[in-house]
Amino acid sequence: MSYLLRVALPDVPGSLGRLASAIGSAGGNIDAIEIVERSHDGRAVDDVFLAAEPGVMPDSIISACTALEDVEVLWISRYGAGSNLTRDLEVVEAMTSAPDLARDTLVDLIPATFVVDWAVRVRREGDGAKILNGSPAAPTEVPDHIRWPRDLERGQRIDVPDAESDLLVAGCALGEDEMVVIARRGGPEILDSEIARLSHLSALAASISR
Repeated sequence: MSYLLRVALPDVPGSLGRLASAIGSAGGNIDAIEIVERSHDGRAVDDVFLAAEPGVMPDSIISACTALEDVEVLWISRYGAGSNLTRDLEVVEAMTSAPDLARDTLVDLIPATFVVDWAVRVRREGDGAKILNGSPAAPTEVPDHIRWPRDLERGQRIDVPDAESDLLVAGCALGEDEMVVIARRGGPEILDSEIARLSHLSALAASISR
């Protein structure tokens, strides 16, 4: 079974090594580690993609991690085995290889890049909006809980009603009168650093497609 583990740990030399050793001792094999966020208080948030040996429960991996000093497990969930992690630079390369399709290429690659459930490209139409393109599992019409942000240029989280309380949504501008929306169900939280990355890639997509 493969898992996505999000941890907060001291941003000092040796921390990742100790974390990797703890995960290995608990029966987990690390496939990749991505730094999600670095804070000013000397801590980092990392996403660890790992495969557990047969019979190993995620609780064992959590216990091994939290036994380390100043390490906090923020989230653990199943993650599709064999999934490819698409790096930001690879997204840019894919967009520049077909400039006319840059915006749709970004939407298609977002789920793997940000580990979210879906992404959509949305265009403003009067008082509403229309979905122009969506990744697999994305809605085909704009959900009622997606409201057009007043400050479109600034990436931001989008509030959802209580009925969809387990759905985490964020969006940012994707050129004039367009935006890209991402959604993650259940967690982990969409961090400020992820919104900043999304805004940067969206600005590049809009520029490349001109």
